[in-house]
Amino acid sequence: MSTGRDAFQRRLADASRGARRRSGTLSGGAGNTQHDAADLYDAAALAEVGFDPERDLGFPGMPPFTRGVQPNMYRGRLWTMRQYAGFGTAEESNRRYRYLLEQGQTGLSVAFDLPTQMGFDSDHVRATGEVGRVGVAIDALGDMRTLLAELPLDKVSTSMTINATAPMLLALYVAVAEERGVPRSALRGTIQNDILKEYIARGTYIYPPRPSLRLIRDVFAFAEKELPSWNTISISGYHMREAGCTAVQEVAFTLADGIAYVETALAAGLDVDGFGKQLSFFFNGHNNLLEEVAKFRAARRMWARIMKERFHATSERAMALRFHCQTAGVTLQAQQPLVNVVRVALQAAAAVLGGCQSLHTNSFDEALGLPTEEAATLALRTQQVIGYESGLADFVDALGGSYAVETLTSRIEQAASDYLARIDQLGGMVSAIEQGYVQREIQNAAYQYQLDIEEKRRVVVGQNDFISEAAPTPVMKIDPALEREQVARVRAWREARDAEACRAALSSVEAAARGDENLLPLLVHAVKSGATVGELSDVLRSVWGEHQESITL
Repeated sequence: MSTGRDAFQRRLADASRGARRRSGTLSGGAGNTQHDAADLYDAAALAEVGFDPERDLGFPGMPPFTRGVQPNMYRGRLWTMRQYAGFGTAEESNRRYRYLLEQGQTGLSVAFDLPTQMGFDSDHVRATGEVGRVGVAIDALGDMRTLLAELPLDKVSTSMTINATAPMLLALYVAVAEERGVPRSALRGTIQNDILKEYIARGTYIYPPRPSLRLIRDVFAFAEKELPSWNTISISGYHMREAGCTAVQEVAFTLADGIAYVETALAAGLDVDGFGKQLSFFFNGHNNLLEEVAKFRAARRMWARIMKERFHATSERAMALRFHCQTAGVTLQAQQPLVNVVRVALQAAAAVLGGCQSLHTNSFDEALGLPTEEAATLALRTQQVIGYESGLADFVDALGGSYAVETLTSRIEQAASDYLARIDQLGGMVSAIEQGYVQREIQNAAYQYQLDIEEKRRVVVGQNDFISEAAPTPVMKIDPALEREQVARVRAWREARDAEACRAALSSVEAAARGDENLLPLLVHAVKSGATVGELSDVLRSVWGEHQESITL
């Protein structure tokens, strides 16, 4: 006697004759194998992946946090709407932040220009032509004062996307807050401070990996005592996904970076239940809505188990993976840019359904240039419509229990776990990066993705199908005069400061870098003494050298 599933399969076979088949996007295991999406997800699919609802789901706000890190999620309060912004001078960027707050943004997110990220002052020869181009130029304490002018630092949380120079920018933030009478304990925010992904996918590193990990260790130790409400790191899969990795690789490599940071802190004698509470994560919101939801859920479940079983954390807060999400910049198209509004809305919906704690929605014009004010406002309004009109915020893990989502969540967990086992075999994430393993895996995935587009196995609307002309889109341009003004400003800053006090502070930083003293208190003192980001970076360069990337084939 045939079962209902047998009957379904016969009908499906009849319906599928001559029909176009679509390949799924889930990448499994270390071999980067593509899997077709199932024709039907049901109880049999869950059994195949060994799904156990009591073990794998639990309840929202409780380990393993598959269903979210808060019992009531957005029914308590919405995620933080944190639009990433920064360009030109500190004054211009400050105006944009105040505008976004007036429009209903609930958190700040600072983009820094490349010289600031790479530890060069604006008048350095290598900064020429890049000052203020992809973010704001911050050279010294005066710039940070201007950037944060009139912003309520005791009421709003601030995220700073900065890595190699993260300790210097954190020191500047702390110094400005103290000038304004805001105690360190009241400061809320995040520094990205994730250097390992820079060696993998982004490239804004300065020092070799191992001394860079020492800086991260120092931030962890300083913030645990001095900045208890601050997230000391945002362990970032976002940039690896932008470089072309799959959803599985994004989870695996992000958590592998997290493992390396935890191991570094433990080796320094820090308490996992202490610094573990201040770890946060940053994921990409890509196009495949259900896969993205499953990705976020799998990452939470895996991290809870890693922290409990591998590192013996007992604090639920230390086990809970809290994450920021940004919609996928790499999916934005210059062709028919208004279609990007639809892409961003779907990606943002996936982030909300997946349980993010804060969210940035990209502007539709970002494939062409920095966002105009109109485009940035529409991106924020997209979040507000999702939060206040869509009804998605009324449910805690609305897709929990879905055959498809639970199957995908378990598959991603299993495949990402295979990667983690392979990385352990290579000696851990730092060794895997040094051997080029992670970079090669991402390069192979990116190459396959591009082939799929070129051979139309993957349709990109407006790029390889459904092509039509679109009206020209206004593009924001940075006035070259702003660079000249910033160069003059940093030179005037050096002239006006107490040169002897600054030299003494820089010497103290150098001596500590040669030893094992925590650098953060010295960096705070140095920026208060007038030292610039570039000068502090150069002191550490003189001790640790600069990282030189090796070519891996």
